[in-house]
Amino acid sequence: MSGEQTSSLTVVKLKALCILNDLPTSGKKSILVERLLEAGLSNKEVGLPSKVGKKVPSIPKKKKSEPETLLSMEDEDTLTPSEPEETDEGEEEIEEESILDAEILDAEILDEDPPKSVKKIKTKEIKQTREGPATLLDILRKPQVAAVLLALVIVGAGGYYYLDNQLDPFTAEQLRYGDSMQYQITGDENGLATFLATEGFVELVMDQLETEDDICKISIDFGGLGSLSITNGGIGELVNEGGSTDRLGAVGIVGGMGAEWLAVETVNTNSLDPFRVNRHLSLGTLCEFGAITGSGTADLTSTTYTELRNQDTKATQLEWGIDLPSPIGKYQGTTMSYGVGGLLGGLETLAPGLALMMQPVELQQLFANDIIDKGATGSNLGWDWRVLDEVEFGGEPVWKIIATHHDIDAYCLGSATMNLWVEEGNPWAAKQTVDVLISDDQASQSGCSPTSQLLNDYVLPEGELELHHTFSKTLLSRGQKQLDLGLSYTSKPQVNQLGPSNSELESWGEYELHMPDDSSLREYTFEDAITCFDHWPNAIAPAASQALEENGYIWRGTTQQISPSTDQWNLSWVAADKEAGWVKFNLTGTPSEENCQFDSRGSDEQRSHNRESIPKTLNITKLESRFSDSSRYNVLFGPDRFFTSSGTYQDDVQVGYLIAVPGDDIGSILSQIGDGGDGVVTFDVSRSWDEDVLNEETQEVMYTEHHQLNLLADAAEGRLIGWSIITNRG
Repeated sequence: MSGEQTSSLTVVKLKALCILNDLPTSGKKSILVERLLEAGLSNKEVGLPSKVGKKVPSIPKKKKSEPETLLSMEDEDTLTPSEPEETDEGEEEIEEESILDAEILDAEILDEDPPKSVKKIKTKEIKQTREGPATLLDILRKPQVAAVLLALVIVGAGGYYYLDNQLDPFTAEQLRYGDSMQYQITGDENGLATFLATEGFVELVMDQLETEDDICKISIDFGGLGSLSITNGGIGELVNEGGSTDRLGAVGIVGGMGAEWLAVETVNTNSLDPFRVNRHLSLGTLCEFGAITGSGTADLTSTTYTELRNQDTKATQLEWGIDLPSPIGKYQGTTMSYGVGGLLGGLETLAPGLALMMQPVELQQLFANDIIDKGATGSNLGWDWRVLDEVEFGGEPVWKIIATHHDIDAYCLGSATMNLWVEEGNPWAAKQTVDVLISDDQASQSGCSPTSQLLNDYVLPEGELELHHTFSKTLLSRGQKQLDLGLSYTSKPQVNQLGPSNSELESWGEYELHMPDDSSLREYTFEDAITCFDHWPNAIAPAASQALEENGYIWRGTTQQISPSTDQWNLSWVAADKEAGWVKFNLTGTPSEENCQFDSRGSDEQRSHNRESIPKTLNITKLESRFSDSSRYNVLFGPDRFFTSSGTYQDDVQVGYLIAVPGDDIGSILSQIGDGGDGVVTFDVSRSWDEDVLNEETQEVMYTEHHQLNLLADAAEGRLIGWSIITNRG
């Protein structure tokens, strides 16, 4: 049989001939040869000696009006059309470059070694048209040529695909106004993401939710969809730019000092469904007793404002809502912080960069301009990262990167690891897995220094905090204009014009009993309240009276109007010997024995006494004047906020201040507001109220909503630190 003869062509070339002739490509070399002969190919065409094989019937010649280009695969290194045995009259020998005379646009030129041999191409006459000789495009449009090119891809064992899809090193893509990415939230292997908090960490999760249950552990299983975007601000955001549109895309944001800045707005939204919560109740020393499971939904939107010139975070807004079965119920809230704090609170302050885990990583933020290539390493924002290898995600080549947080490990707080799948042209991680374990477990601290162990004990409550989730890109949309970060703008406020002057600050810590008040918005002041101690018999509050007479002071004081003519006061004192306590009473008129109505008193744990660390501050009336200015802080006005449209307090508002000095167990306040070495004084306002929600048709009460509103400010700078409102349905 002819197929038993040895063909000079390789199996790959024989298979390519099968493809060109619409034949199957399966089988051994001999089968391929026989299949091609049966299809009418000559011995020479299949690489057999002329005397072997079947006789191929002659094929009628085509007319000159139907020219064709015949290509041969004789030479492994070059593509050369075969030379026909017979030629028509007038056939011309044409150099390859004279035929392939065309302009190729938008092509990437690859440097390749020159071919081992170059043959001249003989072809039948190419049809002339009125436009001139056939171009390369005309040739490529021919079905025969297209088929040959397809065969070359296969014969080359995917070489074209390899060259076209090699992932080159690149730097992180810069963000643009209008960028957005949608992603899916899952756990390992597309399961549910998980969150776990035990013992003391439960308070960090549940402190905003009203419950009387003694919960020792809470675990959450969740999944859903996310969206991350950069707002493309309109022309209306540039009203203070004097007509310039250079910073088009930025948005205006009022910072903590009441001045307006231009900023980049980043919005991250999560819609979690399912959202399952397991609450474990304590029974003595047991924590697995009475696990309660509730399945519902949750929504979370975090908006960050990054100022253009200095690139610092001016504000972060967090809007959230959960809908769970009783006893948790339905909650929603908004928290606005100005330059401090975040989702992870004090933990983020101790270990910066942890917030990168809460949404797809912005690559420029983590990698800056470092080259992303196999084996590359770097460190930024507390994260050490290393590029592992090229892998596939969504059918496209990406770099896989592992990142670990060295501060979490160095401080013996636990571990935090991210795996990132990074693709060129995407400013965020296309895929991101997060695994976090924060624990005070002494067994995990065996290799830690004594200093690190002490830090762990101070910062962390007892228990564990775990988080495991995966973000995976589903859709990416790019904007046009790159962000204006690092650039200045006309309306940028001058920092020295924002804070209070030295003449406005009062130095009272060394001699005053309390923070200066002199309020014009409230009927009674702290100056009025402190005189009640002079009108009481010594037996009513002997410890407090003695402490205040012997260099003690009021470190925490609050006042709230509980009726049109009555203010309720709660003053917490500390003595020079660190003994502490509190006194609660009502003031119903000008201070006197009759109007200073004692309610109750008690003792506190010992506190630090340190007058020298109390900084200069504005008095309370100047703070109230700043925050009741609608031109500065319009967001604090309205029926569900702190002030009325006329600048007066809403009903039932509580006003207070707090002194924190080194040594007090309020490290989160010190670390966020001061430098930890000096004391700080904060000013706070709060109110709570109930509101009936009526049926629009029947006007019957459907349910009652409870609202809790809070504000915190730095009394030394007059800076708004943040405010929040939480609403739950009863």
